[in-house]
Amino acid sequence: MSAHTVRRLHSLPGLIAVAMLSAPALATDTASSTEQENTARTRAAFDAWRAGTGTVFDLLDPQAVWTVAGHSPVSGTYRSKQVFMDQAVAPITARLATRITPEVKHVMAQDDAVVVLWDGTATTVEGGLYRNSYAWHMVFDEGRIVRVTAFLDTWALQQLME
Repeated sequence: MSAHTVRRLHSLPGLIAVAMLSAPALATDTASSTEQENTARTRAAFDAWRAGTGTVFDLLDPQAVWTVAGHSPVSGTYRSKQVFMDQAVAPITARLATRITPEVKHVMAQDDAVVVLWDGTATTVEGGLYRNSYAWHMVFDEGRIVRVTAFLDTWALQQLME
C-alpha cells in the first residue's frame, strides 16, 4: 500500500465522524414542508397559549378525535372537539383559578404528526398549585389537528379532580 493510500484510509474515520455530526443538520434541512408547517403551527399555538391569547385547542378540527390515556376522571376517547371541550377540558378548568401555563420542552415532527413534550402549571380554585407533564401526539390534516393521544400524569390530574 502506498503512503498516500494509508493517509486516505486513516482520514476515513474522521470523514465519517464529520458526516455523522452533520447528519442532524441534513435531516433538518430535508424535513418536509408539511413537518415544518405543522411544527410552526404547533409552536405558535403553544406560544399563544402561554401569552393568554389562544390555545392549542384552536387548531382542533371540529371532528377531531382526542384520547386521554391512562386512568383518570377524564381518560377516554372523545369523538369531536365540542365533546372533548365539554367533557374533558371544562371539568378540569372548573377546578382552576388560572389558565394552565404551558412550558414546551420539545417538539418533534414526522410526516403529518407532531409530538410535544410540555409541562403545565396553574393555580387551583383552593389556592394550591396544579402541575403536570404531558406528551401529546397530534396528527394534522390540512393544517388542522384531527387526532390526538395525550399522555400525562394521571395521578396529578386525579388529585385535581377530587
